Amino acid sequence: MLTAKVLIVDDDVDVLSAAKLLLKRHFSQVDIEKNPQRIPFLVTNGSYDAILLDMNFTRDVISGKEGFDWLDRVLDIDPLAVVVLFTAFGDVEMAVRAMKAGAMDFVLKPWENDKLLATMQAAVHKREANKANAGVSVAAQASKPVPGRILPQANFVASSAIMQQLYATAERVAVTDATVLVLGENGTGKSDLAQLIHQKSNRIDKPFVIVDLGAIPESLFESELFGHVKGAFTDAKEDRAGRFEEAHGGTLFLDEIGNLSLPMQAKLLTVLQNRTVTRVGSNKPKQVDVRIICATNQPIGQMVADRTFRQDLLYRINTIELRIPPLRERPEDIVPLAELFLKQYRHQYKRVVTTLSAALVKQLQRYHWPGNVRELRSAVERAVILTHQNTLQPEDFFQNAFTETSQFTETYQLEEMEKQLIVKAMKKYNGNITEVAKELGLSRQALYRRMEKYGL
Repeated sequence: MLTAKVLIVDDDVDVLSAAKLLLKRHFSQVDIEKNPQRIPFLVTNGSYDAILLDMNFTRDVISGKEGFDWLDRVLDIDPLAVVVLFTAFGDVEMAVRAMKAGAMDFVLKPWENDKLLATMQAAVHKREANKANAGVSVAAQASKPVPGRILPQANFVASSAIMQQLYATAERVAVTDATVLVLGENGTGKSDLAQLIHQKSNRIDKPFVIVDLGAIPESLFESELFGHVKGAFTDAKEDRAGRFEEAHGGTLFLDEIGNLSLPMQAKLLTVLQNRTVTRVGSNKPKQVDVRIICATNQPIGQMVADRTFRQDLLYRINTIELRIPPLRERPEDIVPLAELFLKQYRHQYKRVVTTLSAALVKQLQRYHWPGNVRELRSAVERAVILTHQNTLQPEDFFQNAFTETSQFTETYQLEEMEKQLIVKAMKKYNGNITEVAKELGLSRQALYRRMEKYGL
């Protein structure tokens, strides 16, 4: 038996049961999931060694489009993930598309047991190789953060006075169980701060569970957060714990809490007041011990005044309120952050680039970064991939977007820029995939995945 975690995602409970029955004799942990909407949460928190993913769920029954969409989401969350696609409707062309999109292999239903087992074992070994090639070990992934003002796991840098004060406050709050509300614009690092608080708390060895409340349909809200029992509704084939129970003993991070409707706010308030959850279809409340951290980019005080957010819920979630300033308000952090990302991506992509030029430093500090830390991280990643020099220059950032008198075009979306770079490189090399991949610093598989994503 291999010591490995395997995830199977399929909307057919019979398929899930049969595949699990086969694989659990050969892998130490086999998780199954019927609802593909839970994939982002599972991949973010599961660290799976191999993922067996169905290609067809509720729409486009035989096209496989959903499988390709979810494959792309998985690889965006975890670039080292190893995914095997399987479906009852497939052909050689679809298999080739799957491989180009980043899947390791393609299995047809009904499967041959030996074939499926061998494929999943190969997937686990490929995951180990991916980690080794990326310089990531299991021990490193599980290690605690080193003390200091820079927390690599959270991309949290506190060089400016305002961020040092925020960091100090977060450290004092972390050792308590006080509920925290983190405010800030998109891309400022609200989830990073929540993770830092968890890492500095007495709950460090317990789960840190992230819930994107903006992504949960209202019809699934209670089931996702509070769990359900078998038979509670049509698709409830087994008992399932909700996010509160999954976070028991640890920290529950409720992101985008400002997106909750008033009925959902009322249900959440009841749980926070009583510290108990009742699974859908049950009448037995369960005690939960969780530390709550919430976040939003919305003006929640104004929402209370407008009566779109409950005041009593706000009182429950903001015992301590922390505001992360936008990057333009802490220019002292821009260069240290850029250097941190440079170090990370230099290692990830095995580049020789080591420093930022003086001219680039000036441009970085002049630009107002509407996308905040997230935009800076993406900009540095692309520059590291595309540069041929040891020192990053202004021209390495988005095709000379930096000038002495201008800034990035504010409407320039990062995905659109990536698409344009691929198109430009394709024209330069007349569609030669090998040369284009080399020019962009990508593997052929990664390039194919991006081309599939942008319909190129």
